[in-house]
Amino acid sequence: MVTVMGRRQRLLWWVFMPICALVAVVSARYLTGAGPIPPVIATNEFARPFLVIHVAGSVVALATACFQFLPRLRPPASRLHRLTGRVYVMGCLVGGIAGVPLALGASTGMISSFGFGILALAWIFVTVQGWRCAVECRFSAHRAWMIRSFALTFAAVTLRLYLILLEFLPVDFEEGYRAISFLCWVPNWIVAEVHLYRHGANASNLAYREPA
Repeated sequence: MVTVMGRRQRLLWWVFMPICALVAVVSARYLTGAGPIPPVIATNEFARPFLVIHVAGSVVALATACFQFLPRLRPPASRLHRLTGRVYVMGCLVGGIAGVPLALGASTGMISSFGFGILALAWIFVTVQGWRCAVECRFSAHRAWMIRSFALTFAAVTLRLYLILLEFLPVDFEEGYRAISFLCWVPNWIVAEVHLYRHGANASNLAYREPA
């Protein structure tokens, strides 16, 4: 059973790692000014200065996220795990905090603001919970919250997949983008909760009680 789980984890790592790395590299163009900025982003009321801050934090989070789940680097005692974990948490917090004003300034209206705003706040919340559990040496709870955090970090990937799909659908872009403000992260979180439930991780006792 352990061997099977280890193989699954390695397989998932090899799937997610290149995807996250690719999205991180593509997103980094916002930091260098290379390439055009999509109109839906350029017209955001608070794009300056928060877009660059959000992208910087998100790129760091994406670039370090998958290393947190690499089995050889994951033991809590691992220095590299702790170091990359701190960098990951800072990336999430910077990206999430800057994401709040960006959500409020969404050019596609209140629904998009609501969807992206909840995402930003939830991303901050679950990441802080994961960090607190690690500090308190509640490592089972730490892993559970960080799985949730990664699910929300991965919204940067699913967002872009939906945008590509949107080009081939007979849907108005603004209407589709409003839907994507929820679709890019809600299914991710549901998948994370299903995974935790199947592996016996109850959200309430993992968050607030020392694991047995």
